[in-house]
Amino acid sequence: MIIWRETSGATFLKQGQFIISTDPAVAPADLEVEDLLEQGPEVEFREIRVAEQLHAQRVDMVLARQLPEFSRNYLQQLIEAGLVRIAGKPVRKPALRVHAGDSVAVELRPTPQTQAFKPEMIPLEVVYEDGDVLVVNKPAGLVVHPAPGNWSGTLLNGILGRDPAAALLPRAGIVHRLDKDTSGLMVVARSRLAMDRLIQAIAAREVRRQYLAIGHRRWTGRESLLVDAAIGRDPRNRLRMAVVDVRQHAGKTASTEIRLIENAETCCLVECSLQTGRTHQIRVHMASIGHPLVGDGLYGGVPLGGLRRQALHAYRLGFTHPVDAAELIFTAVVPADMDAAFAALGLRYNSRSD
Repeated sequence: MIIWRETSGATFLKQGQFIISTDPAVAPADLEVEDLLEQGPEVEFREIRVAEQLHAQRVDMVLARQLPEFSRNYLQQLIEAGLVRIAGKPVRKPALRVHAGDSVAVELRPTPQTQAFKPEMIPLEVVYEDGDVLVVNKPAGLVVHPAPGNWSGTLLNGILGRDPAAALLPRAGIVHRLDKDTSGLMVVARSRLAMDRLIQAIAAREVRRQYLAIGHRRWTGRESLLVDAAIGRDPRNRLRMAVVDVRQHAGKTASTEIRLIENAETCCLVECSLQTGRTHQIRVHMASIGHPLVGDGLYGGVPLGGLRRQALHAYRLGFTHPVDAAELIFTAVVPADMDAAFAALGLRYNSRSD
């Protein structure tokens, strides 16, 4: 069975209860010590006795071993903030060695990342929903997961507000991401079985993700192209990703299938199909072949046609349902800003008729 769905109206969320996350994956390295000193309602005290097998080990390592529900990074920040004490005296150096039998008192305070996993009333456009999966059409400007600079107002917060049971799943069931300024379709798991199987399907390249992108300059040469080039941190600018030679720099294999849809005088409209899912993959690969995305200032693009964010929209998503094995295919029409850019740039494509 194949089910087709096109985007519908927005669904509004209900406010839920405050949730603290101790997931190590959400503890960033650049957390500020001052954040830990803010007094809040969620303060907890723990006291541990250093085990014999941990004698003469670093205090941060001991805490990480004996308080495994917290990340080592978070515990190091507590130490540096003076919130860890041995024999009543504050410890400020994570490398301090402790002795078997020492009593270590820890004052656990909320930080931006521990307060990030909370439900919020955020409107989400729900394309499809059942007991195991949720498909949403993410607008440009919505961050997917809490991170430095965006500890609230994210898709994750909206999912938790819409369904409190999502708090029982890692990352509230989010199995893949879109950049903040990329619009389009995402699938989110609503059960642990679905989450595990969706992650496996993405790793096996069985989830089909197709994007519409506007690149600078007219397309020349063959109408379809497979860009198979590893991606890693740009060695000259750590805020960017880049195509890298893995013999010289750390990187991961990345493959994008690109097909020309239409040429205009100053740009081209292409369909990009992901074979892998690396950070900024389409943006990096398009720039690497001389067609940076319109509006993508990080990778050499500039605003055109009134579009001031990267011209990238995840318009088609297909996958096998992780539980009942139905074949699901969803499409999402381009948002208003990108549609207006089409008209301004002389592109006649209409995703409603695709």
